[in-house]
Amino acid sequence: MSNPGTPENPLRVAIIGAGPSGFYAADQIIKDPETHAQVDLFDRLPTPYGLVRGGVAPDHPKIKSVTRVYERTAAKEGFRFFGNVEVGRDLNVEDFEKHYHAIIYTFGAEADRELGIPGEDLPGSFAATAFVGWYNAHPDYADRDFKLDQAKRAVVIGNGNVALDVARMLALDDAELRRTDTADHAIELLDRSTIEEIVVLGRRGPAQAAFTNPEVKELGELEEADVIVDPAEVELDPASQAWIESDEADKTARVNVEIVKEYASRAPSGKPKRIVLRFLASPVEIKGGDKVESIVIGRNELVEQDGGLRARDTGEREELDCDLILRSVGYTGIPLRGVPFDERRGTILNEHGRVLESHGGDHRTGHYTAGWIKRGPSGVIGTNKKCATETVQHLLEDVNNGRLLEPESPEPDAIEALLAERGSNFVTFSGWQKIDAEEVGRGEPHGRPRVKFVRIDEMLDTAVREAEAGAPAGGE
Repeated sequence: MSNPGTPENPLRVAIIGAGPSGFYAADQIIKDPETHAQVDLFDRLPTPYGLVRGGVAPDHPKIKSVTRVYERTAAKEGFRFFGNVEVGRDLNVEDFEKHYHAIIYTFGAEADRELGIPGEDLPGSFAATAFVGWYNAHPDYADRDFKLDQAKRAVVIGNGNVALDVARMLALDDAELRRTDTADHAIELLDRSTIEEIVVLGRRGPAQAAFTNPEVKELGELEEADVIVDPAEVELDPASQAWIESDEADKTARVNVEIVKEYASRAPSGKPKRIVLRFLASPVEIKGGDKVESIVIGRNELVEQDGGLRARDTGEREELDCDLILRSVGYTGIPLRGVPFDERRGTILNEHGRVLESHGGDHRTGHYTAGWIKRGPSGVIGTNKKCATETVQHLLEDVNNGRLLEPESPEPDAIEALLAERGSNFVTFSGWQKIDAEEVGRGEPHGRPRVKFVRIDEMLDTAVREAEAGAPAGGE
């Protein structure tokens, strides 16, 4: 038989992970004019869109409008969504190899990097991922208790956009939260919060901060919180000053420095909360008995190393009382059984999207990756489009060269039959649309974009509400 990609022998691709990179990869495959393809997109949750749904801050609805692009992809001929299908529970890698010519792993980086300091695991010290998932109604985190009504000072560790999202969410008032799709359980606890001060620790200076201009500027526009910055901490060292003034510095870094320096010149206006931005400060130890009671902070200096500026501990220490710590120092991928993994980078072992058998080894036939699990947690949502395009270009090259899997059962209904045999209650895209419509409908009377379900069984009940008896959840 000829290479797959013809109407008689369509290219069958499984994509595992329905976040932005998964949708961008699906779109690139389906719209290729030379290839007749069928793409099945799988996700362990009944809902698609990954971090666009579960990671973007609720008070940033414009960012979430990118889902309209993904809806257009889902409407194209040859696309199917299989939600509530977990690899390792419902299907395994070998199953995909038996049913598809190619597999693309796009399931992101779900785990938090650890600080590696004493006391990190004390009660009251949490990964920011858990807090973000909790206020975004992610089912994995719905039952977490952050005891915001028993805390006065929170410390957020990290200097990226997620850290600032977390700080801002802790500072929003009840009226601001109730205009968003923040989870109801989170709104209730945030409304009872007794937190008065949120301290954000960055290990390097403002010139090296990873946050973007809109994120840091928003802090200065909050109704309930003053932004506090020590002028001494934003005085740039000679190397940082030279870099900011050079052609190498991008506009984002320059404007970040300007914004932070403007905050340092402000006098507090007496708002009920304070967001304190600290720079050149790293956590050294978290102290407490049966819960977090304080954090030891080390003072850093910047030194030139390997062509860049690195933070070096000066030995100077400061202990700060606190009740809550949220760690936002980056993400790392989780290995998937049967797929080569790069432990050092926290990604699937790959070369430009082609999965490798080993470091320096051959490409594993028919296996590809895109998104954070390919390149690590970097970039914004749109970065995943370029990343997915690169991967799909390599896949299509391999189609032309006949370097793909040879599945035993590539028929579209074969994977459905296997899932049914294993008792998988999968959700199709029309099932997701029922969930979506119900959430939006629940929000409308309250002037909110949606009120999200947080329980998977509620999502499944909604998906099948109008489905025919015996059909999968939301069956077409």
